[in-house]
Order: sequence, then structure tokens, then C-alpha cells
Amino acid sequence: MSVHFSSKTELWATPMDFFQKWNDSIGGFDIDVCANQDNAKCQKFFSKEDNGLNQDWIGKCWMNPPYGKEIGRWMKKAYESSQSGATVVCLVPSRTDTKWWHDYAMKGQITFIKGRLKFGTSKNSAPFPSAVVVFEKQE
Repeated sequence: MSVHFSSKTELWATPMDFFQKWNDSIGGFDIDVCANQDNAKCQKFFSKEDNGLNQDWIGKCWMNPPYGKEIGRWMKKAYESSQSGATVVCLVPSRTDTKWWHDYAMKGQITFIKGRLKFGTSKNSAPFPSAVVVFEKQE
């Protein structure tokens, strides 16, 4: 069971076909707020060196954050950015028992993903379920 609660990495590269469906549905993302040169899904992106947590998020934002201890900070930033006018679409592990899920994810529109995603170039599916959380400004 330990495989379900840990991983060798916190970085899970978004599957391109999965991203493209969301990109098409939103009319095109402006920025990938948490990426690197190898896995960025948008021409404009914030790298680890840019530290997306310290940047202003505007427009239509894609976020697939590191899935470790810092995920709560990324979800907080996503939610707060939406309240300043950004639309933030977040691909996250479906961890409904966590504090960050209850504090932030439940404030967004949640779509649970059927089955398990295959991230990056992995041959196997992820050892956890995923969800997409969309944050938009609440009136």
C-alpha cells in the first residue's frame, strides 16, 4: 500500500492529449504557472527558478503543481489568483482527505478523472486518482 502514498518524484508531467482537451475547452491557456523547459504546456511558463508562487497569475492559467508537501501553497495561490480575476485550471491528485483539498479544492469546480492518468513518458498509470479543479472569480 505504501506505493499509494509516496513516489520517487513530486513532478508528474501532464499527458499532452489530456492537456489539449482542457486547453481547447477553455479557449487556450495563456501560461503554465508551474513547469520546466521539458514539460511546459504553454509557450509562456514559470519555471522553478521563476518561482510561480512569487509571480502574478493573470489570464487563463494551467497548473500541474509538484505533488509533495508544497501542494497546499500552490492551491492557495491558484484560488487567490482566481479571486483577482485569473482562471486557474489545476491538475491535482484526488486527495480528498487532506487539509489543502478542503481549504481550497472544494472552493472550485471539481472534475474527477475516470481511471488513472499516465504522466510523462511512463508506461504505467499513476498510483493515485486525479482531479481537475477550476478556480474562477466568485461574485
